[in-house]
Amino acid sequence: MYAPTARTTASRSRERMSYDRAAAHAVLDEAYHCALGFTVDGEPRVLPTLHVRLGDTLYLHGSTGSRPLLAARGDGLPVCVAVTLLDALVYARSQVHHSANYRSVIAHGTARLVTDVAEKAEVLTALVDKVGAGRAADSRPPNRRELAETAVLALPLTEVSVRSRAGGVSEEPADHALPHWAGVIPLRLTAGLPEPDVGVTVPVPPYLRPTLTGAHPEPAHTAWHEPVVLRGEHVLLEPLDLAHADELFTATADPQVWQHLGSPQPTTVDELAAAVRAYLGAWQRGEQVPWVQRCAVTGAVVGTTSYYEIDPERRSVAIGHTFLGRPWWRTRINTEAKLLLLERAFGDLGAVRVVWHTDIRNERSQRAIERLGAIREGVLRKHRLRPDGSWRDTVQYSMTVEEWPNAQVRLRERLRAKAPSA
Repeated sequence: MYAPTARTTASRSRERMSYDRAAAHAVLDEAYHCALGFTVDGEPRVLPTLHVRLGDTLYLHGSTGSRPLLAARGDGLPVCVAVTLLDALVYARSQVHHSANYRSVIAHGTARLVTDVAEKAEVLTALVDKVGAGRAADSRPPNRRELAETAVLALPLTEVSVRSRAGGVSEEPADHALPHWAGVIPLRLTAGLPEPDVGVTVPVPPYLRPTLTGAHPEPAHTAWHEPVVLRGEHVLLEPLDLAHADELFTATADPQVWQHLGSPQPTTVDELAAAVRAYLGAWQRGEQVPWVQRCAVTGAVVGTTSYYEIDPERRSVAIGHTFLGRPWWRTRINTEAKLLLLERAFGDLGAVRVVWHTDIRNERSQRAIERLGAIREGVLRKHRLRPDGSWRDTVQYSMTVEEWPNAQVRLRERLRAKAPSA
């Protein structure tokens, strides 16, 4: 526990106050920015800045030419740091009782300028790792000039208080009969889809991939929704991201690739990137798991494939949203990609049923699905709209867990055969 002081003792709503060390550390570690208050020449200043906690010291990032860093030279700089996490907006029937749920930390003390090179380097590494665990090892460290241009303040965490509000609406009983909506709107800071810089071709690293949101309670912890890397002799399946857009556009430029797909052929890289964003958005909602297909021999990006209609409760999943560059048709790549997805579904995930859908006009796709060992179940009439606005009848195939062992043997035999397979 932190010992209360005159500066950390509340004059009102004391029931919201806490001096619990673990609670304070949790807020400081979760938040990404803070407000740094200080005085210069008798004038108050407040600056937003980045922070990181190491043990019982809060480190604040800045520039060597900024006012707080200049003022901290010598005996240090008296500061007040405020960190707040907004958890919800509270709507009451009366205006005066509108409120917010939040967790906040206030820390007082004298901040010192960090001059030790090793300590500064440790802090900057911790700051980078805070925005993505593992990022420091996956990026260039600062050089001597950059270290000299960067300043860090160290604030000992000794005079600290936590203030929070949680729960629902609190208002006058007489207002309960008023015909106005009241309740809580939860708020949450979530990462969007990573957008690669110009010229970036490496995939988004796992620590930067956004967590899943949407219908599933905890989809990020569901193996069915994880786009794990799947390796074969002919194909590598890795998580799809926007960095693949350029290569995908080049690989799938043939109009025949898009002839029977659910979206029109992209005419620019930006249009294909928009399709990738749609796939990734579906992944965030727990609706799809998209992979990019790479040729295991050349490393070239050649297409995509996905899980969708993911139902862990019924242990069922569909395979689709597959498009493959024309030069790789009738090669082992697509066959092995399906084998890898089937082995993951039936083996790793314990599926009892895998499904495929294809346009009734797409006879080539139907023959390829049948060669996998899937059984045609029927036709879903007027199932989807085609890009030209016409209604598509969809042929549905499936494979069950009882049929999988024989299908697996046949698929492996085809991959070992000399003649290329579909």
